[in-house]
Amino acid sequence: MSNIVAIVGRPNVGKSTLFNRLIGGRKAIVKEVSGVTRDRHYGKSEWNGKKYSVIDTGGYVSGSEDIFEGEIRRQVEIAIDEANVIVFVVDVETGITDLDHAVANILRRSEKSVIVVANKVDNHDRINDTFEFYQFGIEHVYGISAINGAGTGEFLDHLATQLDDDGDEVQSEIPRIAIVGKPNVGKSSLTNALLGEDRNIVTDISGTTRDAVDTHYNAFGFEMILVDTAGIRKKSKVHEDIEFYSVMRAIRAIEDCDVCLFMIDANEGLQKQDLSIFSVIEKNKKGVVLLVNKWDTIEKDTNSTKSFEEDILGKIAPFTDLPILFVSAISKQRIHKALETALEVYHNRTQKITTSKLNDVMLEAIQKNPPPSTKGKYIKIKYVTQLPTHSPTFAFFCNLPQYIKDPYKRYLENQLRKNFDLKGVPVRMVFRKK
Repeated sequence: MSNIVAIVGRPNVGKSTLFNRLIGGRKAIVKEVSGVTRDRHYGKSEWNGKKYSVIDTGGYVSGSEDIFEGEIRRQVEIAIDEANVIVFVVDVETGITDLDHAVANILRRSEKSVIVVANKVDNHDRINDTFEFYQFGIEHVYGISAINGAGTGEFLDHLATQLDDDGDEVQSEIPRIAIVGKPNVGKSSLTNALLGEDRNIVTDISGTTRDAVDTHYNAFGFEMILVDTAGIRKKSKVHEDIEFYSVMRAIRAIEDCDVCLFMIDANEGLQKQDLSIFSVIEKNKKGVVLLVNKWDTIEKDTNSTKSFEEDILGKIAPFTDLPILFVSAISKQRIHKALETALEVYHNRTQKITTSKLNDVMLEAIQKNPPPSTKGKYIKIKYVTQLPTHSPTFAFFCNLPQYIKDPYKRYLENQLRKNFDLKGVPVRMVFRKK
């Protein structure tokens, strides 16, 4: 299963700076994702061989100072529910505030692994100032400077000991299909329609399980593990509209699946919250089928689907090679088509293209349109191969990999998509020196 680390704390203690430092080592890899990163509050990292996802809760708190407290308490509660490890950031310059005490009280009562990080320890004299944070009653306190990295090694060594070894994707024989989307788009309705039973009842009882629900689905010629991320919500604690909540709920299911049925509401179109979830799918290189649910409630004319589709593709560009289906979970319109398409995408994602076929096609495309010369140097791509990874990754061997620019990378990706069926699958390309 995936490892999730949540960074919590009051405003202006340096949560985002710490987040950037943790994922900074992976920046080069993140850039290889086609297009720009949409969500600056979620990233992947690795330390001492342990892989984990990092969530910066600071990116999700909005509002004036006086409503911060309630928002932060809610976020801390969600983080406790969803993360493996919680990093509680405080500031040595200001010392302990009432809000810090409030957060510490919630964390101390949780069963989760909590690490206190006293930030802004920029010089030797400030190390002594970290000792006051032991009064929270939380065992592990580390003084660091998120800006210059001082002290982060020791903190990360301890963090790694709190993570599961199995932070990597496990390839199972049966495709894992996760139903994801923000709250109230119809995820449970879709699961119930497919299973023909109301097994996902949303209750108001606090303390019921909130794990994603796995179901072995074997009907109508389809066999898969269906993961419903709606699960059961603690409504007493969670306001449905918190963006942080829906992203947090989706992350684990996305990281542990092969293909996402990504649902949006036809009445609302594709919103910022949806894009946050889409970016997690893209970053994790998962297959995706986009389902526009509640299509039966929309007044339509001859151009409705076309204009809706164009609006979606404009917002998710440049990764636009994916299936979009207009469905209704309630009237069961096209729900089996959704499963059929998810399995096609699974096949696209797991296919292995032979090296000879790849080179026949791609070297011809490269010959027709070679990479532009840079600083008078000519780039020669000599060889292409697919790497043995869980999702399609192609290595291009050339004399000057550092000079290949993004527009040409997009050309190569378009050629791959034109010649091989990669619909619904994010593609990764690496350029190596030959």
